[in-house]
Amino acid sequence: MAPQANALAIWGNEKTMNMNNMVLTNIQGSPYFKVNCFELKTYHEVIDEIYYKVAHLEPWEKGSRKVAGQTGMCGGVRGVGTGGIVSSAYCLLYKLYTLRLTKKQVVGLINHSDSPYIRGLGFMYIRYTQSPADLWDWFKNYLDDEEEIDPKAGGGSPMTMGQMVRQMMLKLDWFSTLFPRIPVKIQKEMEDKMRIYDVETREQKRAEEEAVEQARREERQLKEVMQAANNPQLMATQDLNRDDRRYSDEKEEEPSRRKHKKHKRSRSRSRDRHHKRYRSRSRSRSRDRRRRRSPEDHDRRRGDDYERRHKHHKHRHHRDHEDDGYYR
Repeated sequence: MAPQANALAIWGNEKTMNMNNMVLTNIQGSPYFKVNCFELKTYHEVIDEIYYKVAHLEPWEKGSRKVAGQTGMCGGVRGVGTGGIVSSAYCLLYKLYTLRLTKKQVVGLINHSDSPYIRGLGFMYIRYTQSPADLWDWFKNYLDDEEEIDPKAGGGSPMTMGQMVRQMMLKLDWFSTLFPRIPVKIQKEMEDKMRIYDVETREQKRAEEEAVEQARREERQLKEVMQAANNPQLMATQDLNRDDRRYSDEKEEEPSRRKHKKHKRSRSRSRDRHHKRYRSRSRSRSRDRRRRRSPEDHDRRRGDDYERRHKHHKHRHHRDHEDDGYYR
């Protein structure tokens, strides 16, 4: 079948689709591929077949492997059928490859809503045929995809679509076969981008949760205000509750304030102790002086003060009259 005019460019070996040779040989020799898949002529017919026939994404049907536990190149086993019965998933994946899909068709696969296995084969198509340098742009929007899929034959290995996409980007092993190798530099760049993406996603999620919680608090407060406006007794109860909360908050803060005040008071007391001692000493000296004076000294001092004030008054009176010309 001739490729479409606007077909998506293929990276790597166009003859093998970058698949393991034994897997590809078993696909091409499979009666299911040669008969059933040959009858499928269009993209939509293949999608319908995937919907009805695909229940896992392994290269081999369950229990059909002759060499159990082999990975990578499948233990170097050669010959058609020696690997086991190739799965319908891989037969249909290769059938999609023979159609030479457009970018729009590939995007339609990975966003399909009818079956997670349609989406899974779409991601596998990208992983096998697209340049490692382009994988991040293809997969980055699906890292947190929550749709569940179980790619293991017979079940028992459920994961989200996002987890499966991450596994395709970070690991070569895929259920007894290998994806195309990713250069070390590109692999490291993808890991760094994924790490940054996860940090930013967590921060964004936390901010969204805080915004939702704030909106809920404001909504509750608004409801309380509206209810209180229609119920004066409820308003009084809310005021009491508010006062109780304020009192409890002040009570919790009181020990720290008391501690600070005590520290401040202890420093002021230490400064005032010397000052008080000095003041008390000066006052005691003045009191001692007063105590040492006899009654006669008091009378004599009082008389001297009177005579001094009288002379001052008389002198001032005489000066005022001189200024007025009284004695002229």
